Amino acid sequence: MYRTILLVTVLLLSSCGSGTEPGRKTEKELKWSIRMANTVINRSDSLVYYVDRHPKWAYDVAFLGMAIDRLGTVDPKFSRYMEDWVDYFVRPDGSVIDYRKEEYNLDRIFPGRNVLTVYGRKADDKYRIALEGFIDQLRDHPRTKSGGYWHKKIYPWQMWLDGIFMGSTFMVQYAARFNAPEWYDVAVNQAKLAYEMTLDKESGLLMHAWDESREQKWCDPETGRSQYPWSRATGWYLMALTDILEYLPENHPGRSDLIKILQSTSEALLKVQDPETGLWFQVLNHGGREGNYIEGSGSSMFTYVFARAAKAGYLDKAYLDIAEKAFDNIVKELITVDESGNLTMHNIVGGCGLGGNPYRDGSYEYYIKEKRVDNDTKGLAPFILAALELDK
Repeated sequence: MYRTILLVTVLLLSSCGSGTEPGRKTEKELKWSIRMANTVINRSDSLVYYVDRHPKWAYDVAFLGMAIDRLGTVDPKFSRYMEDWVDYFVRPDGSVIDYRKEEYNLDRIFPGRNVLTVYGRKADDKYRIALEGFIDQLRDHPRTKSGGYWHKKIYPWQMWLDGIFMGSTFMVQYAARFNAPEWYDVAVNQAKLAYEMTLDKESGLLMHAWDESREQKWCDPETGRSQYPWSRATGWYLMALTDILEYLPENHPGRSDLIKILQSTSEALLKVQDPETGLWFQVLNHGGREGNYIEGSGSSMFTYVFARAAKAGYLDKAYLDIAEKAFDNIVKELITVDESGNLTMHNIVGGCGLGGNPYRDGSYEYYIKEKRVDNDTKGLAPFILAALELDK
């Protein structure tokens, strides 16, 4: 009798000491997508304040919220995290805190995609009013003579690859939600124009931006293109293509063109992979050059795109294996885990732009010297998305 009681007691103590409920997975046993989302929430229980104590209507925070929201089927807390962010900014009258149409800034359009998602769940008129405000901006947004949206009013005559992700993906999601097919055409034309103007035909890679006026010091005086292919800019663009294709009707005449662009750019990226890790450098075509480094956000974006596009049939199935290897090496090379189980992602460049004040000249030295930021939103979001696509 005594031995039986002693055995039961030992088993109970052992169970309590493990700190894990029976049948519940430990943090290490969870998938990387959930572990990273949990890490974000552990750092800030509100997405509103994840980056700054002074909240901003910012594309990068919205992108992180979008990625975490896709885990809502696992746990509703992940969707609430994004929804609460939207509800902080969208007032009852449909106006949006920290949004100003007159800035004509494509970055300010992207968060509208989360508003579209929340509107589909709650159908409150305030969301529809906010959405019409973003579309109103796009109707009036200044354009180049060739029809491309200026990236921002403060960057006249310039198209940046980033802008296709910021603006065109909202257009197609809006078009699908409100049966507004004219925005499909605009989105496709913007994507094709950006490709045409930034493409380096010799390498197949895309330069960061294009200046129609040829006035900027960072551009080639003949082509108007910037000098270097920045990894994240290309990542924004390829993610945009996959998102546009998701919403674009199967019979839209622009589908085949976008798929060909996706295929040719992906082929060019394979030629500049780091042969050891299968990841990508900050400046894509200068791997091994002094100062260059494996960059986390671009590598995660390409991994996500390759996995998603291969599964959708836009790319050969071999790209899925490439994505698998790349993801495993992102974890190996760029992720560390602390004693609490929280993740840190390293080697994410905080931001790169062109022109402005102080002036960013788009040189090789400029790109490699911009500050790197651990756990930057622009790296965490595609890491989560890549993990979801690969079921990791």
